[in-house]
Amino acid sequence: MTADTTSTDLTSAPTADGIVLTDVASSKVRALLDQEGRDDLTLRVAVQPGGCSGLRYQLFFDDRSLDGDVVMTFDGVDVVTDRMSAPYLTGAVIDFVDTIEKQGFTIDNPNATGSCACGDSFN
Repeated sequence: MTADTTSTDLTSAPTADGIVLTDVASSKVRALLDQEGRDDLTLRVAVQPGGCSGLRYQLFFDDRSLDGDVVMTFDGVDVVTDRMSAPYLTGAVIDFVDTIEKQGFTIDNPNATGSCACGDSFN
């Protein structure tokens, strides 16, 4: 999963401390949270074993708080990463694309040395 960052406005520059959620992605997350009608959910980004290349991204809404969670806030949207996934996501940029060809969240991860053809997993 890669993002076309040539026309992307970032909420902030990538840091060594965590991930970055673009303005477009944070707006989409906020709209989805509004549809859910809940204000107790955060966007959890995790890395799990699986997929063609060994590791797979997971993005989902979560109401849990786990020991060691890394929490970052982008334009009022809390993004949570568990302590095991955080090293795999350092410097990753999460964006949202909505084009005639595809729609959805994308992750441009500088830690990924390779990915599968479908773009859903990395190593």
